[in-house]
Amino acid sequence: MPIRRLPPDLINRIAAGEVVERPASAVKELVENALDAGSSRIEVQADGGGLTRILVADDGNGLPPEELPLAVERHATSKLAPGEDGDYDLLKILTLGFRGEALPSIGSVARLSITSRAKGLADAHAIFVEGGAVGAVSPAAFPGPHGARVEVRDLFYATPARLKFMKSERSEALAITEELKRQAMAHEAVSFALDLDGRRTLRLPAEAKGPDGRLARLSAIMGRDFSDNALGIDHEREGVRLTGFAGLPTYNRGNAAHQYLFVNGRPVRDRLLQGALRAAYADFLARDRHPLAALYVELDPHYVDVNVHPAKAEVRFRDPGLVRGLIVGGLRHALAAAGHRASTTVSMAALGGFRPQEAPPQPPGGFSAWRQGGWTPAPLAAVAQAIPGLSEISARAEPQWDAQWEPSPGLAEAPAAAPVFDPVDYPLGAARAQVHETYIVAQTRDGVVIVDQHAAHERLVYERMKVEMAEGGVARQALLLPEVVELDPAEAERVTARAEELAALGLVVEPFGPGAVLVRETPALLGETDVHGLVRDIADDLAENGQALALKERLEEVCGTMACHGSVRAGRRLTAPEMNALLRQMEATPHSGQCNHGRPTYVELKLADIERLFGRR
Repeated sequence: MPIRRLPPDLINRIAAGEVVERPASAVKELVENALDAGSSRIEVQADGGGLTRILVADDGNGLPPEELPLAVERHATSKLAPGEDGDYDLLKILTLGFRGEALPSIGSVARLSITSRAKGLADAHAIFVEGGAVGAVSPAAFPGPHGARVEVRDLFYATPARLKFMKSERSEALAITEELKRQAMAHEAVSFALDLDGRRTLRLPAEAKGPDGRLARLSAIMGRDFSDNALGIDHEREGVRLTGFAGLPTYNRGNAAHQYLFVNGRPVRDRLLQGALRAAYADFLARDRHPLAALYVELDPHYVDVNVHPAKAEVRFRDPGLVRGLIVGGLRHALAAAGHRASTTVSMAALGGFRPQEAPPQPPGGFSAWRQGGWTPAPLAAVAQAIPGLSEISARAEPQWDAQWEPSPGLAEAPAAAPVFDPVDYPLGAARAQVHETYIVAQTRDGVVIVDQHAAHERLVYERMKVEMAEGGVARQALLLPEVVELDPAEAERVTARAEELAALGLVVEPFGPGAVLVRETPALLGETDVHGLVRDIADDLAENGQALALKERLEEVCGTMACHGSVRAGRRLTAPEMNALLRQMEATPHSGQCNHGRPTYVELKLADIERLFGRR
């Protein structure tokens, strides 16, 4: 079979299969062109899921008429320039686009028109491409002083086979919306608008450049609650900077759809982010819950390769371990700084559970137990004497808190407080009562706190066990007969390369031939365990996330179970000093706002919200 040189129009259609997989891919390429042109306002319209029509309009620098034919020519771009030596440096990519493939690829499978007015020019011009056939440049009307309008009609009409693989119009429209949201999160200083089938779908005004504007943009996209429950991140290590926001553990979702990573302003999809988030939140969330996060990595372009895939949705770091360590470290530092903070959505959900109730029907004159002989009221003076403090603004039914009390077993002593300090000024307030022998009700200066005593103490015990394990190391147990675990040669090499790290976690392994490892010792905490299954899980984690998360999670699961059994149980009656001691320990312990499974340990209701429930506001 002879070798043939393919015609240019066929080459463009083949390239379009990689660059323009679906309408959202076309929108991505066109929006990136607008951003590279310095636009401050981008408007997108899509009809029929983007298959019928796509319009992207911007107020960027625009194109002069002589460059319009070049814009639709394959591998012609304004974004790469030769250096002093005449060579093009593909590692120094400072723009979102650079391949020069998007416009000719779209034009080869659709009807494409580009109308533009360059800055400083009085006239606008247009060019049309239909199924790869390029028309002549001609004068055209343009609404703005400068910018470009790119319209794509009948996408994939020239490749009917591709149309058969498209999803429903609704699915394609949702993909376009998601793509525009990602671009908007990466560029908060640019305003974005999206209309789908003539309906206003998205309006995002430009925000101030910087963390405050970025958080406002993220809240507009990820939900208004995100700003109230987000932790700011700003860390730098060896020339790599990590910024962004991550949600509190109690503010989580059932899937990983709200996890975003941006590298030098480019939205990317990378398994590195999922593994790093899983590692950072392993102590706080169950495996089926996922945190919300938008993380921005900035580094020298020479240390990241964006020329991995024509769609430019993937990148390759020169030192992925450094980036992953920075993400995990930055997230853990932010979570530790959050202390006992819990998400505001918990209290909002609690308030939402309250509904004003009408009083039951009463007989004429109202119900009176005293009138029916069932109750004899005591004199007011006697009541005040029996319940000290009842005449105060806030009734205190428990004895005055004494800093010199002796705690019951299982609860550590609370720090001594100054005699003149009112406990209600503590972040979690002063204990006022225990209800159902499970929940502690505390009063703060501006509200009420309800604490799940078992979940809270479980977290305290778990954190103490983690510290003790870190200080004393993980105890090991030697196997009577070392076990040989057969793996793929590449998997075995990955596991043995991390032998030192695994030994610190109590698992001692050594190479045993080209495709196997020998296990001599296992963590004592695990007791009798499935060694083969554990090692295979570790090999999978190393391949996917670059870290032995499976072993850490199993150890933490055992510690969590031990903490659960060693903590104060629901149903145990606590004294006032014990309740106050638990509150003080929660304030002093990081991550005490959620239990080991991501559930909240307390709910705070503000006085203003309670007053609204009763119509006082």
